[in-house]
Amino acid sequence: MEGESSWINHSFDDMKRDIGEFDSFSELNDDGNQEATGVSLELMLPDDLLERILACLPIASIFRAGCVCKRWHEIVSSNRFLWNFSNVLSQKPWYFMFTSSEEPTGYAYDPILRKWYGIELPQIRAPDWFIASSCGLVGFMDSDSRSKLYVCNPITKCWKKLEEPPGLKFPDYSALAISVNRISHGYNITVVKSKEVPGNFFQWDISIHIYDSETIMWTTSLTEVLAGWRGGDESVICDGVLYFLIYSTGSGGPENRHGLIAYNLSSRSSHGLLKRSFIPVPCPLTCGRLMSLKGKLVMVGGIGKHDRADIIKGIGIWVLNGREWQEIARMPHKFFQGFGEFDDVFASRGTDDLIYIQSYGAPALLIYDMNQKQWKWSQKCPVTKRFPLQLFTGFCFEPRLEIAP
Repeated sequence: MEGESSWINHSFDDMKRDIGEFDSFSELNDDGNQEATGVSLELMLPDDLLERILACLPIASIFRAGCVCKRWHEIVSSNRFLWNFSNVLSQKPWYFMFTSSEEPTGYAYDPILRKWYGIELPQIRAPDWFIASSCGLVGFMDSDSRSKLYVCNPITKCWKKLEEPPGLKFPDYSALAISVNRISHGYNITVVKSKEVPGNFFQWDISIHIYDSETIMWTTSLTEVLAGWRGGDESVICDGVLYFLIYSTGSGGPENRHGLIAYNLSSRSSHGLLKRSFIPVPCPLTCGRLMSLKGKLVMVGGIGKHDRADIIKGIGIWVLNGREWQEIARMPHKFFQGFGEFDDVFASRGTDDLIYIQSYGAPALLIYDMNQKQWKWSQKCPVTKRFPLQLFTGFCFEPRLEIAP
């Protein structure tokens, strides 16, 4: 926690400026117009009671509260308040959306207040960078050389550049994942690199590289050659296990376009380990998106037709129990039509109980609440489409104040 108050103070100073200029982290109402809101409480409340009340507010309201007066600013900037806030379970994950045609600035959606906020991400230079998040921290890796890797808290704007991962320049495919320890706030970052064996399209070198924030070091945990499969850009760390999707390079037919590898991060490398940990996907998929929700691996996938696996006929959600997939939801047809029933690939991320699903072709954002078993659209995003081929993308993150890289 050392030094965190200065980061929080810097963020509150930014907020004071932003309330006047509406240029960053500015609030928009449901009609897309910017508005300023205040928090009103009795001034005579004792500090400890006021602190408990403020800790229950949505995070955007806490920023507003910190701009009310010196007393409130000191309360919400204190380490004790940050600790209390971290133990309040009312916060829900936000979804950040931006376009492929602009600088990496965009809008973050707060599902509690159903509001969009303008946020500028630190250090990221292009929307096509690899992105992964966990417990309030977001990792960014450049998509060209894979040599630039940053970890940041999008809310406090605190960031850190990591040492260049070993041997990762110019791989054919890379997948980024991050896992944060909620007690110690230490974190691990993994990069799964996939490179074609020279002269053999059916054999691919797969290597797993792990960064430990405690030791500030990278280690290469595994290197193995897979026949008929390659890695991609989809991976997640769930309960100490790294999961990543692999893609067929052979003629296995439409049933075998995707597969899943489970790699225990505490195990040591051994020959043939990846092949032994292969898990089939539940059905032919047009695409698959992995996420960790409350210690369970969840996959959102485009369901392909049996005779044409590249044509989407629906979107499903599965939970992995052991080595078996359990389907927990399927997008209703009325939402599937509005989402874009002809888009065979899409973006999807989630945490806690919420899963966000977004079309690359439009700023529409669909939310599935796993706890309430409900589908619903978010409020309309202020991101606008400026030309026909413009793409939209995004990621999910937890809004937290006490986490720093």
